Amino acid sequence: MKTLGLFVALSIGLVAFTNQTSEVTVTKALPYTGNEVLQYRLHYGFINAGEATIMVHPTLYAVNGKVCYKTTVSGKSTGSFAMMMTIKDEWGSYIDTNSRIPQKAYRDITENSYRLKEVVMYDYGHNKANVIREKGKDLSNKSTHEYAIAPNLQDIVSGAYYLRSLDYTTMAPGTPIAMKAFFEDKLYDFTIKFVGREKIDTKWGKINAIKLQPVMPNNEMFDGGNSIRVWISDDKNKIPIRMEADMFVGKVAVDLKGYSGLKHTIAFQK
Repeated sequence: MKTLGLFVALSIGLVAFTNQTSEVTVTKALPYTGNEVLQYRLHYGFINAGEATIMVHPTLYAVNGKVCYKTTVSGKSTGSFAMMMTIKDEWGSYIDTNSRIPQKAYRDITENSYRLKEVVMYDYGHNKANVIREKGKDLSNKSTHEYAIAPNLQDIVSGAYYLRSLDYTTMAPGTPIAMKAFFEDKLYDFTIKFVGREKIDTKWGKINAIKLQPVMPNNEMFDGGNSIRVWISDDKNKIPIRMEADMFVGKVAVDLKGYSGLKHTIAFQK
């Protein structure tokens, strides 16, 4: 599962597991709207390894009595990398438009012969997550589990959108933000650091960006410490522009390659 984790983590910003604390302020208006589409390429230097699409679907859904946006990230391996590893994944989260908290999540994963389908229903009234998993080559291994959760958590997809909702205007460089997230079968606590602001290059020109950096524990995928960097546009959209990671396979980057349906005009500088 290392390759899968690498691809998804960088494609949607695994570090975006963000929980509201006294140190952060959430913007009143959502920075995104239905039918927003962001497209990315994952690469090792000049070698393209994958593509991902992050989308806010245009239809609103009722989940747990809440009005929700359906948000998805779909990714696939490409080029020579696809000849070694076939990856075709979709991760989704139904996000309450009011509280910005996920009400339901799912995964549909293919990695060579590995298959996984998972649906997570969040029950905040009882602080539980009900998880149904099907896995195996023919998805014949089916199980149901119940896990304890905390209020106001985020999951791997919703967290990326919640991160965009934070107000960075009053944050000083180095400000830590506490993180709490549910993934697979555990609650995780992280810290992400607001590094400051930088101007970065894109295919459309330069853009002012907010730089974020998680404090990563040592593990088999990431090189710990400051191994991941994320830049989001320093405007009302706050879309991820670029992500970098120092990993066991070397330096990996994800760059924005296309966008549509943004709520606000985005300005690149020539």
